[in-house]
Amino acid sequence: MELSGGIFDIDGVLLDTPHERAWREALETLMAGPWRALAPRTTFTPAAFTSTVYQEQLAGKPRAAGAAAALAYFHVPDADGSRAREYGKAKQAALERLAAGGAVHAYDDAVRFLLRVKGAGARVCAASSSKNADGFLRTVTVGALSTTLDPPVPQVTAATTLLDLFDADVNGREMPRGKPDPGLLLAAARALGFPPERCFVVEDAPVGIEAARAGGMYAVGVARQGDAGDLRHAGADLVTTSLDSIAVPALLRGAIRGEER
Repeated sequence: MELSGGIFDIDGVLLDTPHERAWREALETLMAGPWRALAPRTTFTPAAFTSTVYQEQLAGKPRAAGAAAALAYFHVPDADGSRAREYGKAKQAALERLAAGGAVHAYDDAVRFLLRVKGAGARVCAASSSKNADGFLRTVTVGALSTTLDPPVPQVTAATTLLDLFDADVNGREMPRGKPDPGLLLAAARALGFPPERCFVVEDAPVGIEAARAGGMYAVGVARQGDAGDLRHAGADLVTTSLDSIAVPALLRGAIRGEER
């Protein structure tokens, strides 16, 4: 079946954001400060908070769910959820501080891919669980990259931002459950006006790939962390280390399966 809609996760796909660093630094600060007395009863150490832990416990989840999952992983007692709420607030403060210091960058391959998908006539939707995603997307202009494509994408100017490129946006929308539940991605398909089977999803985390497959969508995994095997195991139809390598016309025909580039 031909694909007509593209659904894009943001953190790790389009943008390199300091979410992982913010989660790690916030928990380290809490454990060294207000939670110091309970720290010996947990399994947390700064070294134990690896990128793998971030991808498996936090990536792709709403803030509250991610905080609760991380605390459970490190055996931090939280019977009433108050520590998860405190952790979520500390992470948000750390994220805003890091972002203000310039720690948000676009992945050029992803921006070019998004522009090529738009140029091929597909509609696109932004679909991140993060409530910070829209603000981050507004900070990146795409005019310069558009001029490098042949042909350039119509109606893209020097002032066009990443957020402006999307035909629909469900970033930060409240859902009863986070990924791997497909709720957010199904909302994105509805916002685009297409049935799920006519949409592809671009994700960098296995939990996002699982959500795409659960929603009946074509799943593209971007292996930026050397995790191609994990993305394949999660069910990705296509795994790539660079979105520049994907032939968009073939993708929209649903003609690419299982290739890693």
